[in-house]
Amino acid sequence: MEYQAIPLLNLIEQFESLPGIGKKSAQRLAYYFLQMDKERVDEFIEAVADAHGKIKYCKICFNFTEDDVCAICDDRKRTCGIICVVETPKDVAAFERSGNYDGLYHVLGGLISPMNGIGPEQLFIKELVARCGESEKGINEIIMATNSTVEGETTSIYISKLLKPLGVKTSRLAYGIPVGGELEYADDITLRRALENRNPI
Repeated sequence: MEYQAIPLLNLIEQFESLPGIGKKSAQRLAYYFLQMDKERVDEFIEAVADAHGKIKYCKICFNFTEDDVCAICDDRKRTCGIICVVETPKDVAAFERSGNYDGLYHVLGGLISPMNGIGPEQLFIKELVARCGESEKGINEIIMATNSTVEGETTSIYISKLLKPLGVKTSRLAYGIPVGGELEYADDITLRRALENRNPI
């Protein structure tokens, strides 16, 4: 018999449906919310609704933005000849935090994954090809920064083949053993990448 109130169970279920949230984490969040005062709960709900209602895709790179064009695409100080291709908007945020890249981005909105019913037509790939085909934009390099997975590799190879006739240089983000990582825990792909991208000492 279930002794928890139905609204509480529903709240737990909603939290558990979020990526990366397990049963125990969902329960902790639900109980935490019930202990919050109503004003704080209302602020939280308003923030979620506000973000969901106002955030949209940039019409150029498909990053999240409040305007038609995101701040990165609109920044004339960026190096406009290079586009870093990523899977999701959170990948853009990761690169921007690093502070080591000043080019443009293109968000695919996922990766090619036939097993999950995701083909090239479900992603923003044709838009990337169109950007590279516009000669006045002067795009001379595409950096494929998709994850080092089967889907990431497949997507990277597919896009590079599409861009080859346009004469645009395509490079792949280097992957290898992370700082502080131990070799015994590295998978085959990571080890192969680490060997391929080795540097002189």
